[in-house]
Amino acid sequence: MTDVAARDGRGLVPLLAFLGVAAYSLSMAVVTPALPQIQAGLGTTAAGAAWALTAMTLSAAVATPVVGRLGDLYGPRRVLLAVLAAATAGMVVAASAGNLPVMLAGRVLSGVGAGVFPLAYTIIRDVVPAERTASAVGLMSSMLGLGGALSWCMAGPIIDLLGWRWLLWVPVLGLVPGLLAAWWIVPRSPSRKGARVDWWGAVLFAGWLVAGLAALTQGTFWGWTSPGVLGLLAASAVTAVVWLRVETRVREPLVDPRVMRLRGVWTANAASLLSGYALMAGGLLFPLLVQLPEATGYGFGGTATQAAVLQLPASIGMTVAGAVAGALDRRIGSRAVLFGGAALTGAGYAFVTVAHSELWHLYVGGIARGVGLGLAYAAVATLVVLAVPAGETGAATGVNTLIRTVGASLGTQVSAVIVAGVPGDRGFTAGFALSAAAMAAVLPLALLAARGRGPGRSRAPVTTGGADASERLDGAARLRVEDAPGDELLGQLRRGLVVDDRE
Repeated sequence: MTDVAARDGRGLVPLLAFLGVAAYSLSMAVVTPALPQIQAGLGTTAAGAAWALTAMTLSAAVATPVVGRLGDLYGPRRVLLAVLAAATAGMVVAASAGNLPVMLAGRVLSGVGAGVFPLAYTIIRDVVPAERTASAVGLMSSMLGLGGALSWCMAGPIIDLLGWRWLLWVPVLGLVPGLLAAWWIVPRSPSRKGARVDWWGAVLFAGWLVAGLAALTQGTFWGWTSPGVLGLLAASAVTAVVWLRVETRVREPLVDPRVMRLRGVWTANAASLLSGYALMAGGLLFPLLVQLPEATGYGFGGTATQAAVLQLPASIGMTVAGAVAGALDRRIGSRAVLFGGAALTGAGYAFVTVAHSELWHLYVGGIARGVGLGLAYAAVATLVVLAVPAGETGAATGVNTLIRTVGASLGTQVSAVIVAGVPGDRGFTAGFALSAAAMAAVLPLALLAARGRGPGRSRAPVTTGGADASERLDGAARLRVEDAPGDELLGQLRRGLVVDDRE
């Protein structure tokens, strides 16, 4: 570990952002443009090849909060190195696979890489100075959308010149040096004494989540009223009820339901669900519209490369917006950043709802969507980081990232159903309009969210030790600071009456 990294995190945040792209967003996205080649190369069906994407989605959804919790308990650096090693191994297996089962096993193992994000948020909270926390969290959040654009831009040349397997090797080439850099740069932190993992909670959590997401991802293929989809949804609901009962009774739950009910958390999670929907709805609608034949009367007859080029400015805008969201946060607060991001995204979708007959219409709407989502993603992550006690940062941000994944799955599936079910150009109009409505629903959530840090407000002390009373008081006091009127709060603090109201 370098002294500089330990002192102020300089150089650490770019490394974490790079690892987020390589370990998750890029490795998740690279199979999408290569699905026809994977189908032919492994001798499987289109549905079988699609499981190369579904398998990693399900694995990542389960791994994200579990890995985040492990980071809270045993220290984020130690868990991060293990996650990077596992993800790299999975990518090697997938890229080398000679048949579909081996490919899927590699992709499931690769999904563990999604845990980089909650671990990164924990490390940022522990190491990065308070005045730079929002910027660092914003940059990290914007990495979730960058991998897709990169994969589409690289796909054509790599597949044509080297073959589809090399597209799967690209994340590995980044992760090997990234793992070494993480071992050198990421600072150590102590594990919590007497920490225990809620394994029953983890098993039940994985059960209801995998069943529910499998139903969402396979509904288009199996039919939404098929026995398989209905059975999975029923199993998910029953297991979720059992999981909630278990989590309310164990001393150290995998995901504390009381934390999820905090105003700063549930509002951010609801906004994440809707933002994830808006991200992937556009990820399907924009490229599909570009590539439909001109003979349809509304398609542009473009290639996959042209569709990727259309997505690139939006992805760049999303990344830049995430990076500058921290500066806006210091000036106007996270709630205002979320409100502005949601309004801009909704305006972009509203524009293409009424005007998508020219390519420049899609560019304008797409860039507004990308910049707005960059701001929104940064704001919701910052709101969660500020709302929870330090010892629960990984688990809480893991759940927040998971909820974005659920929203993204809904965005893809619902938009596909709309385009397939509503004939002609009206299907795209309806898909864009529903995305605009989803972002409009984020606006009241932004107003309801707990206040984030603003000018002159400092971060509460961060501890990495046990889940003692002082750590819980840190979260409760900070929440009271965010929500209470100033005069009332000052009186409470003077009288020493600020107590942990989560107990």
